[in-house]
Amino acid sequence: MTEWRFWLAEQRGTLLAIGIFVAMFLIYATNHPAGFSANMVQTAANKATLLAFVAMAQAIVVITAGIDLSVGMILTLTNCLASWIVVGTATETALGVAGVLGTGLVCGMINGAIVIFGRLQPIVTTIATGAMYYGIALFLRPNPGGSVNETLADALTGRLFGVLPTSLVTLTLVALLIWVPYSRSVVGRAAFATGSSEVAAYMSGAPVRAAKFAAYTLAGLLSAIGGLFLTFFSYTGEAAYASGNAYTLFSIAAVVLGGVSLMGGRGSAIGAIFGALAFRTIGDLLFVFDFDPLWQPLFQGLVLMLAVSIGAFGLVRVRNRLEWFG
Repeated sequence: MTEWRFWLAEQRGTLLAIGIFVAMFLIYATNHPAGFSANMVQTAANKATLLAFVAMAQAIVVITAGIDLSVGMILTLTNCLASWIVVGTATETALGVAGVLGTGLVCGMINGAIVIFGRLQPIVTTIATGAMYYGIALFLRPNPGGSVNETLADALTGRLFGVLPTSLVTLTLVALLIWVPYSRSVVGRAAFATGSSEVAAYMSGAPVRAAKFAAYTLAGLLSAIGGLFLTFFSYTGEAAYASGNAYTLFSIAAVVLGGVSLMGGRGSAIGAIFGALAFRTIGDLLFVFDFDPLWQPLFQGLVLMLAVSIGAFGLVRVRNRLEWFG
């Protein structure tokens, strides 16, 4: 197989997600009541960015053949925390942002430590820790409220040069600063090896524990960035259990739509980003075509089921595990 064909095969899921997103967004833009405009793009980008950050977090863990069902609750917790501490002067706001991101890191480290050293299944661990994080969020914000530094919020949710959504620029920078170095590092390559076969990775001398720990830690950080942006968009904090669960479930759908294998060892956070953008555009299309609100949850559930099933389609023609990664 030539080099470009190998690259094409590796990036097939990401390219498919990009194609789906572009097609759906064109349909959305051409049918939007206000037409294609900077305001329309900004609104769509701001909504999609939240899910994109959480999808990146989920993708990094799924690549190791794990799963993190606490990403939505970390987002909720950091949203509530940000509504308390990301206020005041520039210095106070900067310290508040650092505190929110640090909280996300700690939550991810807790998940990773329990999975690695406690030797518990990731799905059980993250369900339990997610409940803990939601309990803390509820303690911080028993009722919706709080505030945020409006200058910073407006800067990160507005438009650059009056055209380009700042949230998308931030999302791109985060992907370049976190995912690209991570995926090319020793720990990042070990994460892919661990997802393909943990035993083989261990026997080859790959740092399996470090790879898993880094994956869960980065997932916590990315979820916290999502929580920050939720606060910037809403100017408030709310311990919304349904919202946290929705982001967790939708992140899994976005990951699969983005070509990340739920079996681990295959995919990228970039694909997950476009999977998130595509999945969020589905909701926008329901609005544009005036879909009955009573049927929207059913339709979104069907899309979610289809998204999760996509990863299984390729297994029909796979005779052994080596072919899946070949």
